[in-house]
Amino acid sequence: MARGTGVTEAIDYPDSDGLPMAESESQFWPILYVGAALDWYFQARENVYVVGNLLLYYQEGDPSKSVSPDLMVVLGAPQHVRSSYRLWEEPKAPDFVLEIASESTYRTDQHEKHDIYAGMGVSEYWQCDPAGRFLEPPLLGFGLVDGRYAPIPVTIMEAGVLTAPSNVLGLELRLTPSAPVREAMRFYDPVRGEPLRSLREAEARLQEERVARQALEAELQELRQRGR
Repeated sequence: MARGTGVTEAIDYPDSDGLPMAESESQFWPILYVGAALDWYFQARENVYVVGNLLLYYQEGDPSKSVSPDLMVVLGAPQHVRSSYRLWEEPKAPDFVLEIASESTYRTDQHEKHDIYAGMGVSEYWQCDPAGRFLEPPLLGFGLVDGRYAPIPVTIMEAGVLTAPSNVLGLELRLTPSAPVREAMRFYDPVRGEPLRSLREAEARLQEERVARQALEAELQELRQRGR
């Protein structure tokens, strides 16, 4: 399904499908978070490619055979800018794909894309419904086993938080359906024992550290002056 077919004629593979990145805030904020959080998390690894809303062509010679995942991670692909991801020109298929549910996409995510991602060899396929309107449960994960997807167990924690492990990323996905849409979805690092922060949360932490550092410097300066 993924490799070259010997087609040599010039074929146009458009860079855009003409569709918006998100159709509501319930899609926009989770997409923004997962892209930034995973890009930061893998920044020190040169061969981890994190991208969202990029056309992925999976059959050479047929531009109609494409999908545009909300988020995908490829472990083993260089981090250079691409106009599209053409599977036959790349080292491998994505290891991790996440789709954020919306009214116009969740049915396709559950059926058509489920089969497409399994066929191209995506190791883990996830669906998330931060608004809690379309999926039950609102967090679904599937791992590829012998060419077919098997469900990844989802655990319900305190306060109704849903959590499930991503073996390929070494992280946990956590969804809090009752939380504001900006905060409903988080990746959790089990090694550090903390969630991956959003851009807003990271900036707030940096500001707290700046204030604490300035206070410490002021205190040290005062002690030096007293000791004169």
